[in-house]
Amino acid sequence: MKQEKEKLIRRLKIIEGQVRGLQEMIKKDKYCINIITQTSAVKQGLSTVEDLLLGNHLNSCVLHQMTSGQTGKAVNEVLKVYKLKRK
Repeated sequence: MKQEKEKLIRRLKIIEGQVRGLQEMIKKDKYCINIITQTSAVKQGLSTVEDLLLGNHLNSCVLHQMTSGQTGKAVNEVLKVYKLKRK
């Protein structure tokens, strides 16, 4: 779990740097397409973070819920995340 947490924090720091870079690009009136390219990179980075978090959750919390008789709770959580990802 510690490795997973470190991986997530590293990715979030990269995203944080990208967002700061976006702010500078806008301040300096950089070419719009370059800014859009960077926003796409930020969205992809956040999507990767979400995927890692979901994978960890499925392999730990949901697995525990399923094996301890809390199947309904596990299914509801997975459906909730699925609906959020579709938006």
